[in-house]
Amino acid sequence: MSNELLLILSLVLIYSCVVLFYRFLGKSGLYCWTVLATIAANIEVLIVVNAFGMEQTLGNILFASTFLVTDILSETEGKRAANKAVLIGILTSGAFILISQSWMLYTPNNSDWASPAIASVFSNTPRLMLSSIIVYAIVQAFDVFAYHAIWAKTTKLCSDSKKFLWLRNNGSTLVSQFFNTLLYTFAAFWGVYELKTLMNIVLSSYIIFIFTSLLDTPAVYIARKLSPAVKRDNGEPHQKAA
Repeated sequence: MSNELLLILSLVLIYSCVVLFYRFLGKSGLYCWTVLATIAANIEVLIVVNAFGMEQTLGNILFASTFLVTDILSETEGKRAANKAVLIGILTSGAFILISQSWMLYTPNNSDWASPAIASVFSNTPRLMLSSIIVYAIVQAFDVFAYHAIWAKTTKLCSDSKKFLWLRNNGSTLVSQFFNTLLYTFAAFWGVYELKTLMNIVLSSYIIFIFTSLLDTPAVYIARKLSPAVKRDNGEPHQKAA
């Protein structure tokens, strides 16, 4: 199976999982997904592949799904719930650094076969995870802020909070993902790859994020339909958007 087809299938599967987690577990399901995606994306990003004529790291779709989570929470549960997901992602990353690094403090048994592979994978994890924590905190907080700022502007212009979901979803995510791609790539991989490779990763990652951002819009609309009520920050529901 080609890398291109695998990436397309991964996008469909991951976005579907986000919606299903919300459908069956509510906002708690989205918090669970944030934990899963944060850990998995920071492991998957170690893998570099060629797809669609570009050199790129994996983990882009999983990380994009965390923006989908905050957008769904912003739309259906309020700003506080979205910011809570951001905090969960930060704490998850910090805890995973401590846990994964503790594994390498043990002296393995003579029959052990996994330790060398684990050390190879996770030896660079602290830098990746610390870079991820800092960049994640910055761009996700900005994404939530931008989402609600655009929402307030469009509501003021047309006096209808239901409209322009596609604009606040894509507008906030596209800008946030640009900052994320640039900051994370250089923080995590400077000195690991040559500058040309870094620029290729930035370009390819952002191109991917453009598509993942645009393609997550139907998932936000579906999640809004599934929500029993769209909640404001004060916790009081208003009429569910059509």
